[in-house]
Amino acid sequence: MNKISIVVLVAVVLAACSGGTNSSQTEKTEPMFTGAKNEVKIMTLDPGHFHAALVQKNMYEQVAPTVHVYAPEGPDVQGHLNLINSYNTRAENPTSWEEKVYTGPDFLEKMLEEKPGNVMVTAGNNAKKTDYIFKTVEAGINVLADKPMVITPEKFPLLEDAFETAAENNVLLYDIMTERYEITTILQRELSQLPEVFGELVNGTLEEPAITKESVHHFFKYVSGSALKRPAWFFDTEQQGEGVVDVGTHLVDLIQWEVFPEEILSKSDVNMLSAKRWATNLTPEMFEKVTKLDEFPDYLQKDVEDGVLKVFSNGEINYTLKGVHAKVSVIWNFQAPEGAGDTHYSIMRGSKCNLIIRQGEEEGYKPQLYIEANTGIDIKEFAGSLYNGVQGLTSKYPEIELEKLNETTWKLNIPDVLKVGHEAHFGQVTEKFLQYLVDGELPEWEVPNMIVKYYTTTEGLKAAMK
Repeated sequence: MNKISIVVLVAVVLAACSGGTNSSQTEKTEPMFTGAKNEVKIMTLDPGHFHAALVQKNMYEQVAPTVHVYAPEGPDVQGHLNLINSYNTRAENPTSWEEKVYTGPDFLEKMLEEKPGNVMVTAGNNAKKTDYIFKTVEAGINVLADKPMVITPEKFPLLEDAFETAAENNVLLYDIMTERYEITTILQRELSQLPEVFGELVNGTLEEPAITKESVHHFFKYVSGSALKRPAWFFDTEQQGEGVVDVGTHLVDLIQWEVFPEEILSKSDVNMLSAKRWATNLTPEMFEKVTKLDEFPDYLQKDVEDGVLKVFSNGEINYTLKGVHAKVSVIWNFQAPEGAGDTHYSIMRGSKCNLIIRQGEEEGYKPQLYIEANTGIDIKEFAGSLYNGVQGLTSKYPEIELEKLNETTWKLNIPDVLKVGHEAHFGQVTEKFLQYLVDGELPEWEVPNMIVKYYTTTEGLKAAMK
């Protein structure tokens, strides 16, 4: 039998053994995680943002206490280690992480070569993050990434490739969507799913969208009780990303999560209508206060006018998702008013009522959910349905209760035990991801909807830049 015949015979046998499976299809394998103690081993890659440390604010039974850190030398990694040390040495419920650190210009290659862990966590320079993600899943390592996973339309195809590669290598790629765990947002979503209360979501218009999400953030803030020191690159939108592709990721995610819960979306469902961007001006004094640097680095000089740094961190997009009008706004101020912090505003418009989250001075800068009945409906009937609906939710959310403000408006009072705070949400996301590792898969809608989310934000930026 000649060599060609042998090759053909082997190919036929292999095809028969595989049941004729196409080579592009990924064979389902047994999950590599069982939930056993210490089986998850974290590697932290280039932690330039404090969100990387917040993943480790608490310990997890499933996660080994030794964490390997790979990063370039400099203040970013030191700031990360300082935060971890503050968790290890705090008086109440201290953690016991052991950080093994490698620093050097080849930190990524070193991590991929040594592979001391099975989950990579990254939060930092967003211009590099898409490449980090792709190379990590290509190496067969699970990834838990801070948002955003991509900040430019040019890099978006690489993120799509990363999801495909992760599936081929049977690893999970997931982003940290903390805002899904904010209780007022959860209850806004819950009430919108009660037809007797909300009716149906209206389609809305460009002038009056069916759903609006607005987020106000601040460059100078306190994290874990200390003034946050931000790296200088954070103010370079080529590295951090503009507002629409950065914080806007959360808002677009919430729109998908609330309006089309657990429904698989596609890029064709998105129609970008309009977009804009604008700058926040930082004086040298402001810049020094938040970075501890007394001058703007060379790479920021392109954004300096008359001695003032113009940071294009603000943006707005108007689009439709499956015909539903949505609006996303991201605003960055330098510092919040006394007693205030980052704030969120949201409205969902239904045929029977509007569900509104406000977080202004009247609310003490704490998010508050309001229910406003529409004109023309039977208020007495609506009130009965609303009270019954909220009562039905108390089994999942104990002690929530309605407070009537006037004939058509109610406030939903939420007990403090359900208000865990932004920093605690990182632990909740991590717990969810750990369960997904045990399951061996994400919910079927998560990956396609992550792709749609980043398509929306990057297309929004493209429209704003025109």
